[in-house]
Amino acid sequence: MTIEVRPASVFEDVRDVVGPKSPDANVCWCLSYRIPSKLNNELRGPARGEYVAKLCRNQPPPGVLAYDGDTPVGWAAVAPRSDTAFAHSRKIPHVDDLPVWSLWCIRVRPGHRKQGITHALIAGAVEFARSQGAPAIEAYPLDNGDAKVDTTMAYAGLRKNFERAGFTHAADTTSVLAGHPRILMRRTLH
Repeated sequence: MTIEVRPASVFEDVRDVVGPKSPDANVCWCLSYRIPSKLNNELRGPARGEYVAKLCRNQPPPGVLAYDGDTPVGWAAVAPRSDTAFAHSRKIPHVDDLPVWSLWCIRVRPGHRKQGITHALIAGAVEFARSQGAPAIEAYPLDNGDAKVDTTMAYAGLRKNFERAGFTHAADTTSVLAGHPRILMRRTLH
């Protein structure tokens, strides 16, 4: 299997990976950290997908997708931190004033897991941020050691996967997800 990672500019492919089975469902669509919580709570059902479709038409698109041939099999949300909820987070600190990008959600479709797609998505997100001029990229993964993490709560990523991708621990946070502390990891891009 050869995985290719591309900017997430095709809405239908984003929908296939992060959208709901029913268009009326109020699932995340990977908007929770991207938009203010008030707007996130106001967008209901199909309006959530319409908002993501608009993001896919914008430059830069809202993240990257992993493809196995023509089939979208994974997603990573990546954007300037200043354009996300992390810009104002009380739990995830700012390390410095660099205009860093954030990588905060990784999702691999069922049936495609444990095949290296997460690693391809992290590498693709790094390259995407670099291509957009980001001086560094941050992630806020779980510091779970060897403990098992529920798949639905592993969207933030795991420390070991980011270490493999050249990220280093930059700061502790007060954020906890699925019972595990989250840490701020960073990779310089120039």
